[in-house]
Amino acid sequence: MGILSASTSQMDNCIDACVKCARACEECLTACLQEPDVQARIMCIQTLNDCAEICLQAVAYMARNSQFAKQHCQLCADICDACAMHCEKFQDAHCQECAKICRQCAEACRNMAS
Repeated sequence: MGILSASTSQMDNCIDACVKCARACEECLTACLQEPDVQARIMCIQTLNDCAEICLQAVAYMARNSQFAKQHCQLCADICDACAMHCEKFQDAHCQECAKICRQCAEACRNMAS
């Protein structure tokens, strides 16, 4: 079942997108913790944490050609979309940039999952 059918370039693209997204989420989470309205960002911060973790897990699943990689990438896409939605609620640059990167990662993961 694995992902051997997916092209190497498609997998490389998805891995790169996941690494970029995990980094953006970690950076955004750190910045959100410094914002004066941190209490209003709790759901965003929790979702950033989930997103960063699942992106790194997705990289591992793809790298080892796990039989569950496609399902994992689909879940990763869903969490990236949720994270983008939370980040889009805040107007600061780090949240807006993170949302954009999350959307790009979600697209790469959906391509990988299909």
